[in-house]
Amino acid sequence: MHATTTRRTRAHRVAATVAAAALALTLAACGDDNSSTESKPNATTSASADPSADPSAAPTAAATASAEDIAALESVKVEGKPGTQPTITLPEKPFTVSANVARVVDEGSGDAIADGDLIELGLTAVDGSDGKILGSTHDGEATGTWTVGSALPVLDDLLTTVKFGAQILMALPQDTTTVYVVEPLRVIPLRAEGKAVAPKDGLPTVKLGEDGAPTITPAKGDAPTELVVQPLIEGTGKTVEAGDNVLVQYSGVLWDGTAFDSSWGEGRTPFTVANVGQAQVIDGWNEGLVGQKVGSQVLLVVPPEKGYKDQQQGAIPPNSTLVFVVDILFA
Repeated sequence: MHATTTRRTRAHRVAATVAAAALALTLAACGDDNSSTESKPNATTSASADPSADPSAAPTAAATASAEDIAALESVKVEGKPGTQPTITLPEKPFTVSANVARVVDEGSGDAIADGDLIELGLTAVDGSDGKILGSTHDGEATGTWTVGSALPVLDDLLTTVKFGAQILMALPQDTTTVYVVEPLRVIPLRAEGKAVAPKDGLPTVKLGEDGAPTITPAKGDAPTELVVQPLIEGTGKTVEAGDNVLVQYSGVLWDGTAFDSSWGEGRTPFTVANVGQAQVIDGWNEGLVGQKVGSQVLLVVPPEKGYKDQQQGAIPPNSTLVFVVDILFA
């Protein structure tokens, strides 16, 4: 749904506001290029992403941790129970490793974690050069999301051996080594969950498949000229606020029912709307998602002036009214 960018980073960035620079060079380096560039609803920019700024643009084989790397990580001390602010003590400063390396500190006692699960993560990061905390989700920062098996094997391989409530210690070398305590918190549902809401008459109708994927049947008559925000399922999670990073599933069709994009289906993943309200998406999304609750499913009918206006956008003709069904998974 990020219209004109050429690639979608797996932007379920772990604790996106925590140590942003360090995380952008490490956990966000796991890329996902399964998106079409011609039909995403972004009316605010036409600039393509710069591959040189995307760590996933030119993937290379990861170096294998050496015996010295493993021993170095074993010497890092972690104090504090899962769910509380950990204290990370480095054996020396600067602390360095030559390759990604991780170990389990606490196996956890919750449910098991499976490959492919979309999970919420807590995280604390320290700078290997001086041991100072770069950021922590235990210090008022946002948690983040991660799809297990999404291309950081050093983390993914351990996540499937532990349970929720675990602690994983991880060191990733970049310009300087960064050391993380990662805490898997819960599975995030891949579809809206809540109370069904009866929509107003005259709107497109929605039927859900077994997996939650929507089929949208067009309405008869003229398209509305104002933005329509119609909840179909009301969730019970936090209310989406301007500035949030919001993880969604979505399907989009023209007013006549012609499909042009979806996050559902084989090889597709949910999409993150970064800084909703001012995100690089069409105005109908920025306005329509703020104020909704996590767990909700929302029907958005977007008139041209809040979509692509008189511009052709791939398969979307000029002056098109757009219809979206959006499941809000996380914010």
